[in-house]
Amino acid sequence: MLTKHKIKKSILEIKTGDITEEEAGAIVNAANRELSPGGGVSGAIHEASGPELWKECKKLGGCDTGEAKLTGGYKLKAKHVIHTVGPIYSGKTSDGTDLKNSYYNSLLLASRNNIKSIAFPSISTGVFSYPAGEASLIALKTIISFLEEHPEIELVKMVLFTERDYHTYKSSLEMILKE
Repeated sequence: MLTKHKIKKSILEIKTGDITEEEAGAIVNAANRELSPGGGVSGAIHEASGPELWKECKKLGGCDTGEAKLTGGYKLKAKHVIHTVGPIYSGKTSDGTDLKNSYYNSLLLASRNNIKSIAFPSISTGVFSYPAGEASLIALKTIISFLEEHPEIELVKMVLFTERDYHTYKSSLEMILKE
């Protein structure tokens, strides 16, 4: 499943797939604060990249919620991994701000490091329990806004693990485009 949308000179893709298999300048790891191998997306990325990723992550001193840090991709098809810590959902207004910052700071880090393509998972919607509908609107609005101002990022992929998440993101994109 694949949906593509042009934003000025950039392309936004929404697709189903395994983010560890993506060919991109960087894939985004929905990380924990310690940047340690965990479950879900983070565990899969650490496993696919090999032990060198964890060795590099240990040197970074962790990562605060909403921030982003860059490492090599090692055995991944992607040259880099951008680690960001999304919020654990609590229903507070700050959750949305933190989630927006996770996407924005990941994109900014890619831009500053001349990374032309980036693949995101659905940040915070797994074990951090952020409702996918709300999270997808925040993610897509942040990405679209960033791409409107930063044409140096040529391709942003939302790589979703389930068809259900794909349909949620596709519906959110359609709603945003009608606004």
